[in-house]
Amino acid sequence: MGADGLQNTPPVGPKVPVLAPGHTYATITDKISAIVLTQKTKRGWWAGLLVGVSLLGILHIAIGYLLTVGVGIWGINIPVGWGFAIVNFVWWIGIGHAGTLISAFLLLMRQEWRQSINRFAEAMTLFAVACAGMFPLLHMGRPWVFYWMMPYPDTMGTWPQFRSPLVWDVFAVSTYGTISLLFWFVGLIPDLATLRDRTKNAVSRFIYGGLAMGWRGSAKHWHRYEMAYLLLAGLATPLVVSVHTVVSFDFTLGVIPGWHSTIFPPYFVAGAIYSGFAMVVTLAIPLRKFYGLEDFLTLHHLDNMAKILLATGLIVAYGYTMETFMAFFSGPKTYDHYMMLNRMTGPYAPMYWSLILCNIAIPLTTLWFAKIRQNVAALFVISLVIQVGMWLERFIIVITSLHRDFMPSSWAMYYPTKWDWAVYAGTIGLFFTLFLLFIRFLPALSIFEMRGLAHELKEKEGGGKH
Repeated sequence: MGADGLQNTPPVGPKVPVLAPGHTYATITDKISAIVLTQKTKRGWWAGLLVGVSLLGILHIAIGYLLTVGVGIWGINIPVGWGFAIVNFVWWIGIGHAGTLISAFLLLMRQEWRQSINRFAEAMTLFAVACAGMFPLLHMGRPWVFYWMMPYPDTMGTWPQFRSPLVWDVFAVSTYGTISLLFWFVGLIPDLATLRDRTKNAVSRFIYGGLAMGWRGSAKHWHRYEMAYLLLAGLATPLVVSVHTVVSFDFTLGVIPGWHSTIFPPYFVAGAIYSGFAMVVTLAIPLRKFYGLEDFLTLHHLDNMAKILLATGLIVAYGYTMETFMAFFSGPKTYDHYMMLNRMTGPYAPMYWSLILCNIAIPLTTLWFAKIRQNVAALFVISLVIQVGMWLERFIIVITSLHRDFMPSSWAMYYPTKWDWAVYAGTIGLFFTLFLLFIRFLPALSIFEMRGLAHELKEKEGGGKH
């Protein structure tokens, strides 16, 4: 037994439950709700918030200067008209994929282990989409006319160019963000009612009560909740595939060497899930340690997520292999052939081989072993390595295909400026600020779903005694 009276996390094995045994409704509710209602805010939380808010301040300064001077403060040039903004847009959208996959797809597949990670993974999705949506607006140069991308009924009858995949991004990302927000909020309603009933602060009771929308836990409420949750899961599941497929169309519908490839849609989707689950692991490990949630976020969950990282990493490795094979298969004197040689031996070669190391060599040679998947520190480092590798992948895809144009006279190098880095670091600050505020004021784990797991575990134990 631990110091708080809870069972210690059992080792991973074929019969390990997704919730440590020995819990009752009361212990689960007390443990999770106490993080929000009664626990004193820890110094580590304040330190993390200070770092996040500081980076957020840098973001405000960078955006203010950008709107004053223009996108010329960035490192973009001719022919590299796309730089950090598009690289970071694709990276953040990819991170936002795991939340919807965990919540919707695994729910439909009735995977019980998702119930310990779905709440903060859904929140991660919303915050990542917020960070991603910022970059195309800033890249426009005139973000105050962003509505030109919408099909608004203007008097001149000039509609957006619907044959442009950049317009498709607007619809795909906005739809994805809306469905993810609804799915996250609907799942929160029973827990908001729990916080409403347990808080002793009148202001908190008023806020949680308003957000709970009159939830009383009646049979009618639960029936409508389950129907709405299931319908939203059905709507969200196709978006896991469609959103990053549409993002890949930004590249694959062009004629630039290295972009014009039919493998991009599945390749991008697999890469998005890869980076998204890596971020879930990155957030889950400190969260379980910092708040003592090892009973709920067990090694079983980390092991399952590591297996998904392994599977999606293999798909990404297959995508790299086929991309290289098709470039060389197309002939020794083609543009694609030179593009691949430039990636491997050109000025950006160190970044290319670094992404191979981070995305392929390290994860796919370590995650096969159960000892690595069950080693919390090793898994945390691997998840960070994958995040770096997936960012490098997006950088290589965008930059190496642009900086060497069809004509050597227009070749140029791309060097990000301090303002590129400032905006990027600022979005990281925005993400962690929102995440820290989320775990402070809302339950990071689903209370009622964890209680459901405890009920199922109790029934199984009772059945074994008869």
